[in-house]
Amino acid sequence: MSGLIRCPNGHLFSSRRYGTVCPYCNIETATQERKETSMVGQSDIDVDEMLMLEKIDPVCGWLVCIDGPRQGKDYKIKSGKNFIGRADDMDIQILGDNKISRRNHAILVYDPKKHETVLLPGDSNGLVYHNEAAVYTPMVLSVYDVIEMGDSKFLFVPFCGEHFRWEDPSGMLEDGGYETEGESDGSYGNI
Repeated sequence: MSGLIRCPNGHLFSSRRYGTVCPYCNIETATQERKETSMVGQSDIDVDEMLMLEKIDPVCGWLVCIDGPRQGKDYKIKSGKNFIGRADDMDIQILGDNKISRRNHAILVYDPKKHETVLLPGDSNGLVYHNEAAVYTPMVLSVYDVIEMGDSKFLFVPFCGEHFRWEDPSGMLEDGGYETEGESDGSYGNI
């Protein structure tokens, strides 16, 4: 019975024949998905110290898998460059779809000065599609755009942009409205 591997979905398969990729659900079993930091079982003082030391990268948006092996899974987009691939060192690690390159299949960039998210092709052989069109140059994303990589499709859901910004801790103006651009005089208005 040696050489058998059980994937997270419970499928049993031969590692000699299939390597570390489950032939039934296409999930890579050798690479473990990164988890959020767990603080279960630690004292309140330890938790407070860890929280103070932890670097926080505020979320600027999400990719939500709407079709493919990881359907329903969300991926956080942070400010700056977000490299997408299957490897552990990718900012957005997508496991289970082996047609997505291990490194730099695509790049999502949230630009805090322009308050927009841009999709760029990566430096791998894999193609990335934006609303069914192949991406060869930077593409500015809009709400609910569909991004396709490998056998997976993702929906883009922005958080930061014209209605909210992290520059102001609350994202809100003094009059209670959120910051919005587009006023001809350069001022900010209410929603």
